[in-house]
Amino acid sequence: MVVQQIKLSLDFRSGVPIYLQIMEQIRQKVASGELPQGDQLPTVRQLATDLRVNFNTVARAYRLLDQAGLISTQHGRGTYIWEAPSSETLDQLRQQSLDGLTRRYMNEAARLGAKPENISKLVNEYIKQWLDTGQPPTPDFD
Repeated sequence: MVVQQIKLSLDFRSGVPIYLQIMEQIRQKVASGELPQGDQLPTVRQLATDLRVNFNTVARAYRLLDQAGLISTQHGRGTYIWEAPSSETLDQLRQQSLDGLTRRYMNEAARLGAKPENISKLVNEYIKQWLDTGQPPTPDFD
């Protein structure tokens, strides 16, 4: 069995924890069929070296993917894509990512001095815009 080389692109400035970026990209590659069932992933140490991140960061991503049933780590043998993710597994991983993103957003908004009612009003406006147009609002970098 050949260990798959996986190309992941990390954004260290995004505010999204690296372990979540790793998880999401592996999940997407499995869902798209780029990483089919039975493929072996790089070891935690190898992927950490390739990505130039801490070993524990990759270990956390792998552990959460394993708990979700997407991969299986077999001591002494390696880490493998366990199965094509069920819709329940995909929903669980998506919910974990959304939860982390929401918590980071709220903490950053609070750090900037925003009040909960201001955050709620703004989020509701963007949700309404998304529902009206069918597309989420695009980031404004001005």
